[in-house]
Amino acid sequence: MLPYSKTLLEHGVNRLLNKFMALGDEWPELLTVREVAKILRVSPLTIKRWGKRGKLPAIRINSRGDRRYKKEAVLWLLGLQQKGQV
Repeated sequence: MLPYSKTLLEHGVNRLLNKFMALGDEWPELLTVREVAKILRVSPLTIKRWGKRGKLPAIRINSRGDRRYKKEAVLWLLGLQQKGQV
């Protein structure tokens, strides 16, 4: 890892956390793959992989198998909520 990478990463994470903390309760209870990917700044495929690995459990909502993710699970992954509250 480059010496400046950690600082840039910390700055990016802090900026992202501030942005989504401002939303507060405006988040829907269930988020789409695309919404979670945008929040966490990763690809939708990464979100699906995390779901398969159990890092971010998905809820299947219909016969097509569309995924939704609980807001609390995303907040926990961001470190904004205690694990017991998920």
